[in-house]
Amino acid sequence: MGRNKEDSEEEILWEGKKRLMLFGLPWTFTSYKITESRLFVRKGFLTTRYDEVRLYRIRDVGLSRTLAQKLIGTGTIAVSSTDSSMKNFDLVNIKNSERVAEILSSATEKAREKTRVSARELMVDTDIEDEGE
Repeated sequence: MGRNKEDSEEEILWEGKKRLMLFGLPWTFTSYKITESRLFVRKGFLTTRYDEVRLYRIRDVGLSRTLAQKLIGTGTIAVSSTDSSMKNFDLVNIKNSERVAEILSSATEKAREKTRVSARELMVDTDIEDEGE
């Protein structure tokens, strides 16, 4: 978590690669980076696709780990956002996934506070029956 800088002068909080299920090696063409305000996803070798989502748009961060992922020390982080091009996506086979999910969650809260964006949830009680019946 050093002070690595890009052209945009944002601190890089974490960066890593999708790992193979075979021994958990990072020999894939998918990489991820979390900065103070954005999450970047780069995929591909011959044709490369770059995506990004602003952290204040992230609504939920979840984590799942299969038995095979536990054995190699990885996990899958599920991200739900309000971004039109990246609504629901996964960061797959991430090493130290619990720590990375916490970094992402904390950075999301800080980005919301900085941009004065709040996440609102609609709470509906589905157990209430109609009084007319």
